[in-house]
Amino acid sequence: MSDVIKDEVQKQFAKNAQKYVTSARHAKGEDLALLVASSQASPDMTVLDIATGGGHVANALAPLVKQVIALDLTETMLEVAERFIQGNGHLNVEFVAGDAERLPFSNDSFDLVTCRIAAHHFPDVPSFISEALRVTKPGGSLLLIDNVAPERDENDRFYNEIEKRRDASHVRAWRKSEWIRMVELTGYRIEGMISFEKPFLFEDWCERAGMPEEEKRALEASMLSESNEIKAYFKLEESGRGRILRFEGESIFIQAVKSR
Repeated sequence: MSDVIKDEVQKQFAKNAQKYVTSARHAKGEDLALLVASSQASPDMTVLDIATGGGHVANALAPLVKQVIALDLTETMLEVAERFIQGNGHLNVEFVAGDAERLPFSNDSFDLVTCRIAAHHFPDVPSFISEALRVTKPGGSLLLIDNVAPERDENDRFYNEIEKRRDASHVRAWRKSEWIRMVELTGYRIEGMISFEKPFLFEDWCERAGMPEEEKRALEASMLSESNEIKAYFKLEESGRGRILRFEGESIFIQAVKSR
């Protein structure tokens, strides 16, 4: 099943790779600025960016550190990230095809490991965290950002269901409580966690995943048929024509340290 999911991830991101490079949500946003500000980047630092996607984290950190390794499962994604980053004049980024759950690096290799808006596509998140810990140097950090599901079961169900219908490569957005448990059980020590609202513009959200029009409208109708409680929780905003303009999810930023 894990291999099937990873094949789906590669298909999904190969056909939509350029959209993720140009996506304003991925290219900018307060979460990216927060990650860079929290990185304690220095000119002697070596960084691993796991599931680099469009390369926005690698691009932001490259001018501040010695080297960035940008790793992604999807070759096409790496190609567009490389064009984007080298087009900005950053030549200290190496692009590596690899699996987040089986990192092709030796123990204690990196001062900083990052992963932004990607882990909800991983079939085995504990293995990803364990591998991240393995390659982090003692005293080094993991900076992780991802969408999260609410703690209440019915809201969790709704959010993960719509994400899966939008993008078949979606595995699970985990709850905040689940992230804390997984990260600390692996062996990192969480030093900080920040949660923040994440607005989704419905049409843009669907377009980025390459949804066909018929599937988009069916998903929209399903979301509009949900209870008033769920629509209120996710701040679902409708237009006067019975269309969804936007809704709101949640993301977290985790800063964790590997003990010396």
